[in-house]
Order: sequence, then C-alpha cells, then structure tokens
Amino acid sequence: MYIGGLVFNKNLSSGAPSLSTNDCLRLGSTFHGLHAIATQIAPVSSGGIESLETDTFILYCFQTLTGVKFVITATPGTPDLESLLRGIYDLYVDYVLKNPFFEIDMPIRCDLFNKNLDKMVQRVALLTTRKKNP
Repeated sequence: MYIGGLVFNKNLSSGAPSLSTNDCLRLGSTFHGLHAIATQIAPVSSGGIESLETDTFILYCFQTLTGVKFVITATPGTPDLESLLRGIYDLYVDYVLKNPFFEIDMPIRCDLFNKNLDKMVQRVALLTTRKKNP
C-alpha cells in the first residue's frame, strides 16, 4: 500500500520474486510517480493508471477517495483483481484505520490485518484453482 510512502508490502505468493524493502520502496515510488504523471498527461480526465498488462504479469492499482493506493501484481489471467484489492481495502479500514494506535504514513503492524489478509488470499487462491480445474 502506498500513501505518501510505502506503508505495507507483502509477498502473497511463494512463486513471486523476493524483493528487499528497498526494492519495494523504489518500485512504490516509481509507480506513484508514473501514476501522478498519467493523471496529468491523459487526454481526458483520468484517475491515473488502473492496470498495466504485459506478457508476464499484470499490475493492478486501486486508489481510494483519500488517495491511498493498493497495488498488486499477478500472473496474466488472474481473475478479479479489483475485487481482491477492494477486499484488502475493507480489511485495511476494519483492522488498521480503526486501530487507535495506528498513525497515518507509518508502517502497518497489525496482526489482525495480517491474519485476515492471509485468510482472504487463501480463499481467493482456492477459488481460482477451482475455476481452472473444475
């Protein structure tokens, strides 16, 4: 997640490359800049980059009304990334923003958020596997 800086990152797949914290910060900053530029250069009113698809991965971004960006990368053909990010946003609201000890722009350290995020990702992975192998 990216607010004004990277406040949370998590590898959700064992097959994904392992990145250092510095790599995640660099990628988050780069995407944030590209997203901002896209809003300014678009020929019509734009909220920035929503998705980027290549032969090897999909990058999907969900930006809240308050400007918090939730970004995920996945393999091509991964279904319903928008719903997944909206679900993660709901967890963020329920377990992070309602936490009286959380400070905006500070790293998220919330066990309930992590546990529920893991459960959500497992459910999505199970549903995706069932759709691919009926």
